[in-house]
Amino acid sequence: MTSVFEYAPAPESRSIVDLRPSYGLFVDGEFTDGTGTPRKTLNPATEEVLAEVATGSDEDVDRAVRAARRAFTRVWGPMRPADRGKYLFRIARLLQERAREFAVLETLDNGKPIRDSRDVDVPLAAAHFLYPAGWADKLEHAGLGPAPRPLGVAGQVIPWNFPLLMLAWKVAPALATGNTVVLKPAETTPLTALLFAEVCRQADLPPGVVNIVTGAGDTGRAVISHPDVDKVAFTGSTEVGRSIARAVAGTHKRLSLELGGKAANIVFDDAPVDQAVEGIVRGIFFNQGHVCCAGSRLLVQESVHDEVVASLRRRIGTLRVGDPLDKNTDLGAINSADQLARIRELVDVGEAEGACRWQPDGELPGRGYWFKPTVFTGVSPAHRIARDEVFGPVLSVLTFRTPDEAVAKANNTTYGLSAGVWSEKGSRILAITDRLRAGVVWANTFNEFDPTSPFGGYKQSGYGREGGRQGLAAYLQEDNR
Repeated sequence: MTSVFEYAPAPESRSIVDLRPSYGLFVDGEFTDGTGTPRKTLNPATEEVLAEVATGSDEDVDRAVRAARRAFTRVWGPMRPADRGKYLFRIARLLQERAREFAVLETLDNGKPIRDSRDVDVPLAAAHFLYPAGWADKLEHAGLGPAPRPLGVAGQVIPWNFPLLMLAWKVAPALATGNTVVLKPAETTPLTALLFAEVCRQADLPPGVVNIVTGAGDTGRAVISHPDVDKVAFTGSTEVGRSIARAVAGTHKRLSLELGGKAANIVFDDAPVDQAVEGIVRGIFFNQGHVCCAGSRLLVQESVHDEVVASLRRRIGTLRVGDPLDKNTDLGAINSADQLARIRELVDVGEAEGACRWQPDGELPGRGYWFKPTVFTGVSPAHRIARDEVFGPVLSVLTFRTPDEAVAKANNTTYGLSAGVWSEKGSRILAITDRLRAGVVWANTFNEFDPTSPFGGYKQSGYGREGGRQGLAAYLQEDNR
């Protein structure tokens, strides 16, 4: 679709980011060399090498855990809760002060549009430090027991889709409740975690309270399996989550898992179509569909299917795919070659199984990892694209006739992370929401997040909650409650 207006490029400057040729591990308040083989991190929009990043070995992880234990025993655990809260407030303010730097670096390393990094990821990361900071000296009034006590050392492994935001989701509640942290960022997006290490030093956070060990799967396994880790928190794929649950079973470790999803976005015949279409676009194409709670299954009432799909195609035709640093860009690059191959594989399977694939016209950049926003119609619940998590900008459209059928199809999934309901009738929204087996349900919106609200799923989407008071409870001893 040709736009009435042509937008001139509006690129964000890279000059605010001071990229180093190489980065080490952050252990006990200092950057140190790793003993594993270093890895290169790429800009997925250009395939340019951004930096060489150290890989943590079992020995490095052990050093980090010992540093975290010392800090917990000698400094952070005995510290007055109000003083711990002051450090979190300080970190939040530094994130806000350095917001542009974090946003540009996140976009370079991840491939997401600068608009998302600037307007969503970084502000939300700061908010997720501010909220638990306020609770730090009020935990006994949070319904978490009369004398809340921390667990000790938390081993945390985060994904590549929201590197800084997922760091904030994990680190902030752990610190607010008196724990220390060993964090392993994703191997394709380590740079904002390492910049956050600089913020920790700038905030004068005591050495060892936060330790960041970069690397791939072996490094993550070392963190999770270390015998002196008391709490394991993981966000990522269901497959890896299962292996972590098996590894932790039978140990003293507490575990929370936030895994995959295949959310249903349900549109009834009385929904305002234009508003619903905006929510559908946000639900599946935000962050290139690299969202665990993405609304990747669109359930449309049969009587308005054609109208909704036609309006959706018109809207998708206006989306701009390209340079993530351009402030006009709607969809950036796919994070890695491996993820792009996974998306292409499942899209090919969708066509082979008989679904009808549609994509807007337009050329993609010649270098980097790119995929057009894609809509499949004629999809049945048996199709793999309606069952498997694509984790990309791919939407499957299904139809329903009655509310009962909508609920049945929405719940017909092994996942249970999120869902959306679109209707002008509040009574219908409440009735449907009550029957959906999903941890988060949005009404007449999608992909809205707030640090005061708990987030998590059911079934193969994991267990435990992050955010809100419930997210703090995950880092406290159970005998408090």
